[in-house]
Amino acid sequence: MSSESVQPAPALCRRTLLAALGGAGIAATLTACGGSDDSSSGSSGSSDSSSSSGSSSGEALAKTSDIPEGGGKVFADQSVVVTQPTAGEFKAFSTTCPHQKQKVNSVDNGLITCPAHGSQFSVTDGSVEKGPATSGLTAAKVMVDGDSIMLM
Repeated sequence: MSSESVQPAPALCRRTLLAALGGAGIAATLTACGGSDDSSSGSSGSSDSSSSSGSSSGEALAKTSDIPEGGGKVFADQSVVVTQPTAGEFKAFSTTCPHQKQKVNSVDNGLITCPAHGSQFSVTDGSVEKGPATSGLTAAKVMVDGDSIMLM
């Protein structure tokens, strides 16, 4: 009576990717799902600018100098927002607001804002700072290579 065949992580990973990237770049990011991902909301800081030794799209989103410290930049075409909470620390989150699936569109004063109903999220970890959203933005993976920021 062994129950070793429990495998909830792949389904969770697919759902997270679909929510986070809205279909853009899924093929490149599915290979990154092999690791252990124990969060389903963006409130954990585990998906950040770590160098991953998996395959990536290698597509540079921006230069590190394009992302203001304490702020960030929305990349609507890639459905991702990249932030720099502190100098040299880069985070990424889905642009999809968990409240009603609208897209966040601005980053000001340390907050990522959804224009639909005014939800605001922390640039540090994507957590809810102001509702009506009740869960944070889904984390995405970025890698810093020299002065380039790349979506994983």
